[in-house]
Amino acid sequence: MNLRRHPRLFLASLTTLVGLLLLSPVTALAATETSANEPALDPSEEFALPDWISIKLGPIDMSINKAVLYIFLATALTVIVMVYAARKMAARPTGRLQTVTEMAFGLMRDNITRGNMDPRMASKWFPFIATLFLFIWFSNMIGYIPLPTNSSHTFDLAGIEVPSFALYAATANISIPLVLALVVWIAYHVEGIRVHGFVGYIRSWVPKGVEGFMVGPILLIEALSHFVRLISLSLRLFANILAGHLLILFMAGGLVILLGMGVFGSVILGISTGTLAVVFFLFEIGLVATLQAFIFSTLTAIYLGGAVAEEH
Repeated sequence: MNLRRHPRLFLASLTTLVGLLLLSPVTALAATETSANEPALDPSEEFALPDWISIKLGPIDMSINKAVLYIFLATALTVIVMVYAARKMAARPTGRLQTVTEMAFGLMRDNITRGNMDPRMASKWFPFIATLFLFIWFSNMIGYIPLPTNSSHTFDLAGIEVPSFALYAATANISIPLVLALVVWIAYHVEGIRVHGFVGYIRSWVPKGVEGFMVGPILLIEALSHFVRLISLSLRLFANILAGHLLILFMAGGLVILLGMGVFGSVILGISTGTLAVVFFLFEIGLVATLQAFIFSTLTAIYLGGAVAEEH
């Protein structure tokens, strides 16, 4: 390719080459120098949960920490936003708020709920599934907003020690997805037993046509699959949100600390990786956070619909 005919490409290539030449001595120097005052990178500090208010009732620990704060925030946002949106509804759409609300309502009612169970079940379980979707979505979204929650590191603000800003999501703590999965797991088993009876519900695990000695192994496999649902439902949400936060933490500053580049290195590294970081951050917010809420609530609807189905 003739670079003279493509001046923009030539300029970009020249800029990249100059950047690499400038970065190479800094990188080499950072690799050979260490500083006793340079803080060590410990990503686990972002997920540590020191007690803010210690509340222990015998063996039960009900202490308040940042995970509890994020749960309250997600709950408050779910209630406030939906109550506010409901009060603003009109017979004809009057603004963007109603348009967005109706789109979300259609997604939760038609795609997630009605798409996986009969109309009667959908009408009964729609409030639960919609609340589950919104709570997980708000939990994931506020996890990408820096809040002053890192009490391990503080900064002085007008003489007051304020916790450092940090990213955290309640769903990045395995306890929260596990509790949500346990609620779903119990709910669809209870619904299946209520509709079919205990013996009928257990029999519904075996496909029609399976008889004789094969019934035992099939029942064992089905029982194991129901237990695996509890694990997979919680781990999928937990692992995706945790991995996303770890990558954002690394891209935001971990590499600079590891290389010990200081201010000069931060500027160069920020310019060279800024676009990638922004794209990845938008990808996490726009797709991963929403997709995980959609998958969790959709699987909930599938499990509930399957529990009351006449056939396996």
